[in-house]
Amino acid sequence: MIITLSPTGGTPAEQVHGQLRGLIATGALAGGERLPSVRQLASDLGIATGTVAKAYRQLEEEGLVVSRVGAGTRVSRTASTVSQAVVDAARALASAARRDNMSAEDAERVLRAVW
Repeated sequence: MIITLSPTGGTPAEQVHGQLRGLIATGALAGGERLPSVRQLASDLGIATGTVAKAYRQLEEEGLVVSRVGAGTRVSRTASTVSQAVVDAARALASAARRDNMSAEDAERVLRAVW
């Protein structure tokens, strides 16, 4: 699992939440898979533990993860995933955008415009 933070991608909590949500939606994080501890992920990213805890709480409120004391945080077995066709189309958009030297934000604007 790779999470990266960008100075222009929103708050760190929003970025962690969004990226984990995407990994779960695409099936890159499968149901039952354990997420890193709050402390570990915060240390890896160089951010406060409260920031990661906030992102994890949001994911739990959305039903995407389940947290248990002593057992950690795991992807919910009922978390819905996106169809392979949508994942493939998103990858194609990302590839084309990178070839054209577009930022992720610009590619998102294009997607929203054609939505």
